[in-house]
Amino acid sequence: MHNRDMSEKTTSPAFSGTASTSVAAICLRHGNRPDTLLEILHDVQEELGHVPEAALPVIAKALNLSRAEVYGVATFYHDFHLHPVGKHVIRICRAEACQSMGARELQAMAEKFLNVRMGGTTSDNKVTLEATYCLGLCATAPAMMVDGKVVGRVDAAKLKPILAEVMK
Repeated sequence: MHNRDMSEKTTSPAFSGTASTSVAAICLRHGNRPDTLLEILHDVQEELGHVPEAALPVIAKALNLSRAEVYGVATFYHDFHLHPVGKHVIRICRAEACQSMGARELQAMAEKFLNVRMGGTTSDNKVTLEATYCLGLCATAPAMMVDGKVVGRVDAAKLKPILAEVMK
């Protein structure tokens, strides 16, 4: 599908003309250069809170890329969210080292405490709980990331205050 075909689908009730204009302005700030796609996606997420799927054709058109190319990059990197997330994002490592040191139990505790399944957001939109597959902290497993900050050697005693804090 060509970019012009996708550009007809750039607006939806959840994606206003203002948001579309904002995304186009971000692309322009980066010179509409394809080699700045990652920076553009970061800026869109920073400004809108996530990278709406409706923004992908706007970015594709501005950078002269296919929507599939932009979608591929946006979905390859776990830092990008195509849907709104909670005010806080908690990622529990699910890689082998963390699994062997109790990550499954931490996941179960977090899901119960937050009343949300992995991959979901609490009903009050305060916390999104996600799986991640290696934070590079194997020596301090199990590990997690809270709002971009890594935490190692997480156990029940360490997890409960973290969860309580993000639910305030």
